[in-house]
Amino acid sequence: MVALLALDGVPAHQLSTPGLLFGAASRAYYRRPPYELRVCAAASTVRTAGPAVMTVTADHGLDGLPDAATVIVTGYASCPAPPPPDVLDALRAASARGSRLAAIGTGTFALAAAGLLDGRRATTAWSHAPELARRHPRIEVDLGDWPVADGPFLTSSGVLGGKDLCVRIIEEEHGEQTAREADRHLFLMLPNPAEALRADTRPGSDPAPGPDFTADPTATWLEANLHRPLTLSDIAGHTGSSVRSLTRHFRAHTGLTPLQYLLRARMRRAQWLLEHTDIPVEQIPATTGLGTPANLRHHFHRFNGTTPTTYRAAFRTLVGIFAPEAPEAPETPETPESGTAPHPL
Repeated sequence: MVALLALDGVPAHQLSTPGLLFGAASRAYYRRPPYELRVCAAASTVRTAGPAVMTVTADHGLDGLPDAATVIVTGYASCPAPPPPDVLDALRAASARGSRLAAIGTGTFALAAAGLLDGRRATTAWSHAPELARRHPRIEVDLGDWPVADGPFLTSSGVLGGKDLCVRIIEEEHGEQTAREADRHLFLMLPNPAEALRADTRPGSDPAPGPDFTADPTATWLEANLHRPLTLSDIAGHTGSSVRSLTRHFRAHTGLTPLQYLLRARMRRAQWLLEHTDIPVEQIPATTGLGTPANLRHHFHRFNGTTPTTYRAAFRTLVGIFAPEAPEAPETPETPESGTAPHPL
């Protein structure tokens, strides 16, 4: 259970981004209980920050916080003034119960006003960092771009509505792969590849592998042999089991047949190559065992709703937009021996 505590004057994207990311995580590959996200507020409605002010109705009051494993506090317009006393009391009570407390942007001031960050590291919106340090000298203010974790507290600068903070929470709870897929699905807006397999699995089954199945010896062997034209008999022969036993093993752990799992692994490898290498699209089928470029395009469109070329272009464009900027290298005099050091990419 994640409770999003919306303070009055919350930036609107800080309400939408957590919902999109936690929703994407719930649809990600591995078999997990879905996140339940509830929006809580001290009053029945909150107003978002301008310029386009909206009034948002919260489904829960502060009484929605007690059973939340994680409470995320949004930014608010009246910062650096503290939120109302009942909000501070609710945050202290959540901390006493052992909940993880997180803050997006200026929401850090709410945790600070509750006295929860004294003696800890924290960050906030960069423009408010000096004020946080001035008002709360017992907090070690971190000026970095990434979320700062200190014990059960997690704070972030608020960029992109707390995207990095939410991804960090998902990664800690469900692993890097689930977090990466949630992040990708949010910004590329592509369907979950697992959804394409649901029609081929038995009714009521979950086509996603369990959290430890990637360590299964057969899965490891398949990952190392994606380039080979494997048949069901080949896989069964490697394991020394019958086709029926092999299929039952895969069904029990993944909800997929061995060949469905193999196809999914090949598509994930193709995605990785498109994202992280410059290998021409025409060469990816041979590397992944998909056979021909036409076969790659067919399955890629089926799983992702787009072509490999479009996917690669979209991914790299969005990485360029959303990746933190590299710090500029200090200027060094050019010398005949060394020349000028290239700017880091």
